[in-house]
Amino acid sequence: MNNSPARTGSARTSALAEDLRLLIGKLKRRLREQGQREDLPPSQVAVLLRLEKGGPATVSSLARSEGMRPQSMSSAISALEAAGLVRGAPDPDDGRQTIMSLTETCRERLRTGRAARQDWLSRTIATRLSAREQDELAAAVGLLKRLVED
Repeated sequence: MNNSPARTGSARTSALAEDLRLLIGKLKRRLREQGQREDLPPSQVAVLLRLEKGGPATVSSLARSEGMRPQSMSSAISALEAAGLVRGAPDPDDGRQTIMSLTETCRERLRTGRAARQDWLSRTIATRLSAREQDELAAAVGLLKRLVED
């Protein structure tokens, strides 16, 4: 069995990556529970976030940006329209196209969900971690930021 420092470091790195991936997944689930997204499928949540970030868009441009078939995107949009989360308006430049945008109800739900997640996480950090541990968490957040920087 090869117990060289490089091999041991590689196993440690792999184990750390697995622990981190599992922990982030659990944290995401806990945050999702706080946000009250009412069990929207991930594809619909992605559409809402895309419209929030990028502004109004056609179904075909949303499909391209999300890597979906236009028919699949149409289904997602129909469900979101039925739920009152998005609305369509004719494209002033091309009457054959419909421009989709978020409803004010949806915008308010997004704001409320974010506030609930932020509140839960702030309260959890404050109640479960000592001041020293909060400092350690702040340092770890800095390291995590480095992992995702482009």
